Amino acid sequence: MRKVKVGIIGYGFSGKTFHAPIIQTVEGLEISKIVSSNALKVKEDYPDVQVVPDVEQLFTDPAIDLIVITTPNTTHYPFVKQALLSGKHVVVEKPFVIHSKEAQELIEIAAAQNKIISVYQNRRWDNDFLTVKECLESGVMGEIYSYEAHYDRFRPEVTSRWREQNMEGSGMLYDLGSHLIDQALHLFGLPETVFGDVMAQRNDSVTDDYFHIILGYGRLRVILHSGSIVKSAGPKFQIHGDKGSFIKYGLDSQENSLKQGKVPGDALWGKDLEKNYGELTVNVGDMQLKGKLETKAGAYESFYNGIYDSIAESKPAPVNAADAMNTIKVIELVKKSSQEKRVVSFE
Repeated sequence: MRKVKVGIIGYGFSGKTFHAPIIQTVEGLEISKIVSSNALKVKEDYPDVQVVPDVEQLFTDPAIDLIVITTPNTTHYPFVKQALLSGKHVVVEKPFVIHSKEAQELIEIAAAQNKIISVYQNRRWDNDFLTVKECLESGVMGEIYSYEAHYDRFRPEVTSRWREQNMEGSGMLYDLGSHLIDQALHLFGLPETVFGDVMAQRNDSVTDDYFHIILGYGRLRVILHSGSIVKSAGPKFQIHGDKGSFIKYGLDSQENSLKQGKVPGDALWGKDLEKNYGELTVNVGDMQLKGKLETKAGAYESFYNGIYDSIAESKPAPVNAADAMNTIKVIELVKKSSQEKRVVSFE
């Protein structure tokens, strides 16, 4: 089997929790170097991996095939561009970039370099979303008229994390919004219209920490919502069609598992608690049937398995960069809608 050597830029929360542990479980991928200012932190987890202080040592290393970028959003565009021009395949943490015109330029560079570029939209492999996707594809709920997805938190105090600072690409819309928007576009395609209400609700907040988005698809309405002052969250998903409804509480388990040091292949990886199984209500003839639907197992490893197949076997990337660009376009339109207080058309 071909070995794909990987270099990771950044070993903060994202690199340490969501990328390196998953990459290590994928046969064919091998972490070669990590760029970090804290070599001790890296060596505690990966004693055999070389730690380097700057990104140039990845770009100029001919042995490295794939560069994974897990640094703050403002660095995505320049780092991705430099990696591609250095002849590397690239995975970049979501959101892809801050501006859609940057995404278009990077897609064109990747095509010219004949290199893969993909965005880590791991929430496509959340256990609840996989279950929702299967329900929709089965047609059991009939024609869908309402799809609502929430990503709420209780974080009333503003922290010093870069995501909560007054800088381009920070805030809830680029952070959690990119997940919810990507999921919606993955299911329903591009919307006809976009409405957004984006604001800072918390005291001393200098960036957005609340959003409410409505995407229009004919008679279908896709509602995406996130707040930072939600002590007791409601359903994660609510989907309603002319033949049934699906209601799902609780969050996917994989993030907590990774924080606890678990990895794909461990017992109960990606599994849901039975108490959080979604409730499916459907009409069958003159009868209405209601029951719990077992949640499919989550599978973040599917992303990096797909990346290996893309590089080694020329298969399509697990997340198409054009899809990720469209997510940024929607974010831009949500901001425009919120500022102008009107519904805007998707262009």
